[in-house]
Amino acid sequence: MFAKAFRVKSNTAIKGSDRRKLRSDVAATFPTLTSEQLSDVVPNKEELNVIKLYTHKGEALTVYANGRIPVLFEMEKRLYPTVYTLWSHPHLLPDFSTWPPVLHKLAGGADLMLPGVIVPSSGLPQVDQGTLCAITLVGNRAPVAIGIAIMSSAEMVAAGMKGKGFTVLHTYMDHLWGFGDKSCPPAIAHLEAEPSEIMNAEEEEQEDEEEESKAHGKSLPVDPSLQTGIGNLSVEEDIQCMVMAEKEDPNESGAAEVTEEDNLDVPQEVEDSRSPQEQMNVLLHQCFFHALKCKVKKSELPLLASTFLRNYVFSCCPKDQQLDIKKSSYKKFSKFLHTMQQHKILQVKELSKGVESIVDVDWKHESIRSFVVPAEIEASDPPLQDSKGGDGEQLYHCPEIIPLYGISSKMAPLFQESGYKKGHTLSSSEVRSAIINYVKVNELVDETNKNFVQVNPILCDCLLNKLEQDEISKLKWDDLLSRCLYRLQPFHQVTFFGHESIVRKGNIDPIDITIAQRSSNKKVTIIKNLELYGLDPQAVANFLQQKVQASATVTTLPGAKDRAQVQIQGNQTHHLAKLLLEDYQIPHRYIQGLKKAPKMGRKK
Repeated sequence: MFAKAFRVKSNTAIKGSDRRKLRSDVAATFPTLTSEQLSDVVPNKEELNVIKLYTHKGEALTVYANGRIPVLFEMEKRLYPTVYTLWSHPHLLPDFSTWPPVLHKLAGGADLMLPGVIVPSSGLPQVDQGTLCAITLVGNRAPVAIGIAIMSSAEMVAAGMKGKGFTVLHTYMDHLWGFGDKSCPPAIAHLEAEPSEIMNAEEEEQEDEEEESKAHGKSLPVDPSLQTGIGNLSVEEDIQCMVMAEKEDPNESGAAEVTEEDNLDVPQEVEDSRSPQEQMNVLLHQCFFHALKCKVKKSELPLLASTFLRNYVFSCCPKDQQLDIKKSSYKKFSKFLHTMQQHKILQVKELSKGVESIVDVDWKHESIRSFVVPAEIEASDPPLQDSKGGDGEQLYHCPEIIPLYGISSKMAPLFQESGYKKGHTLSSSEVRSAIINYVKVNELVDETNKNFVQVNPILCDCLLNKLEQDEISKLKWDDLLSRCLYRLQPFHQVTFFGHESIVRKGNIDPIDITIAQRSSNKKVTIIKNLELYGLDPQAVANFLQQKVQASATVTTLPGAKDRAQVQIQGNQTHHLAKLLLEDYQIPHRYIQGLKKAPKMGRKK
């Protein structure tokens, strides 16, 4: 179900009444939970978010996340735990074991076949058809997947352990797991003796390959070569090997880049022993500490995380290497910063969803003091945020902004037949498809002129005002769609580079440029809302100050403690237009006030 990427529709904090209802639903679904364990799954006061999403197959789901960790998901009014929840409460579901190589198939979207299920000496757990079950790996009770039993335990045995056994819903290493902190399964010992198959494997691991394949061939669904030495490998090592194999195989370009970097002054045996992910981790830490030790000044704090990455961290990367955070174990720079915050190296503050700022750095921290800049790296380059047209400017990515439309209770009847309900947010193309579907299903296309749509009572109530209801019986297609979009609630989705999409209510505020009059008829230019587009107000002020040789200040925006505005002497609209439109490539429609630029006089 989560083998491919899903689309997040909304992410909101849970209401108090919904939290209480969720607690009662969880208690009813999982009666074995104690009150203390129930409070751990659904906390009383901690932040709990409700995430509406669509899977790659179009299925609508609700995910409940504690912070960034998904703990439950709901589908068709039934609650399911995630692997994160099961790692804390492994007793929650009856569990069936399988071999480590099978996990790779399950994470790719395959269901669990009965030949891959290990039958312990005590027999299979007794479950009925349709029971939700956990799937574990041999030797570790920590679940790596959840699935629904297609048949009862008795029917599985009667079928000779052949055929499909479980419909897998969610696994470790799928995209729902990737939505959390991407931690690995803990090592949890089984409460009962290990299956006889494992003991036989340990006793016969020194025998030749033919004898081993004969001893295990009937119970193993995979190639016997994958089973060699399984008694010597821990489950965690097996999983780590599989994670690396999955991430390295499809990424041929990444492997090629690592091959080119093999010429560094690192011993060959050490270089070969490190995976590409570990090498990227080392490079990220090197660039990070180099930037803090040699580039960032205390007077520049607070500093937007995106600016720190773009103008400082990337500039510290060696010329013959390329820093790609997605290829590291952190995947996102925000997660890396939070890890550094846990080590008390710096402090990060979230200004708004998806926008974080570094507010403090402990330059006396041992990690920074003991860092030595590699000799081959030239540390004399100036900060890129102060250079005109530098590489740092090109590394800025304008956020992707998509207008969305929320369905109100009044407009809901138009979208019910397309599977949408009140509160859903849709793109303009989805709105158009839903309206066309409604018109066709209800046969409202005018027979005499197909450019018109007949107005039925529902269209009348949703799209016409009181004065029009008695006069208009038909609408043109474009008029019908424009009226519908106008009456839907405005939302917008913002996707910053390297971050998850954020859905906010209303239209996004444009970058506002105003010209104000001060004493002695002096003019100043005021720029607001830069943070909404991932821009650092201080960096913009520094650029303008050097460009026009005029004083610039950054002050708190009145009425908004987490927002700032830039004020610079004179009418600097021309320079701002070049910076925002050409350098940062922000669309013109998201900038307000460019028409206030002074008119250039004719040259005599």
